[in-house]
Amino acid sequence: MFTQEAIILAGGKGTRLKEVVSDVPKVMAPINGRPFLEYVLDYLENYVVEHVVLSVGYMHKVIMDHFGNQYKSITIDYAIEEEALGTGGGIKKAFEYIHDNRAFVFNGDTMFRINLIRLFDFQISRETDFSMVLRQVDNVSRYGAVEYDDEKRITGFFEKGEQQGPGMINGGVYLIHKRFFNQHQFPDKFSIEKDCFEKMVNAYPFFGIVCKQYFLDIGIPEDYERAQHEFKEFNY
Repeated sequence: MFTQEAIILAGGKGTRLKEVVSDVPKVMAPINGRPFLEYVLDYLENYVVEHVVLSVGYMHKVIMDHFGNQYKSITIDYAIEEEALGTGGGIKKAFEYIHDNRAFVFNGDTMFRINLIRLFDFQISRETDFSMVLRQVDNVSRYGAVEYDDEKRITGFFEKGEQQGPGMINGGVYLIHKRFFNQHQFPDKFSIEKDCFEKMVNAYPFFGIVCKQYFLDIGIPEDYERAQHEFKEFNY
């Protein structure tokens, strides 16, 4: 059954955005007078996502004061990190608030408007507990590259700067079955990229679905400025 729950990693400081956004956490960076996170929640509501867990840490009270426990039709819970747990630790902790067996996971600084139903169907067809969305970009050096075989099983992860030019990247959107964390002994604090993907890629079947929908990471000032113009097209 299609899951209606999602986790958003919303603890980022936005260090590279300091020159343009300095007084709020990255997910609250204003886009045309609205926090970036509102646009992500609007997109999720469009797919009838009813429950979102925000993994928060840095300046989390700013986020909580703005959204409370409800945004339109979406109920919001907060997995608060008293100390930074890393991307993996943040997801693991957030799953404590998930009611369903599966949840979508998003990076809080990225808008990737994929078809969630297609991602869900892809995971069911591959009979895996961990699927990710891949995106073709002109230069992988900023993100790190991903390689996969004909069955769409991931065969390699490469760190930022290891490869140059066009290629496939991890788009930062996952569908995870909660038993994935129950079956593997991860610590409370770890990186999903380094301590999970890179170490387990040869032993565990991670599968990636390639999606071509709108993608924008607001992590650098130039792309944050792009969002001011391009997000005007998102109407709900």
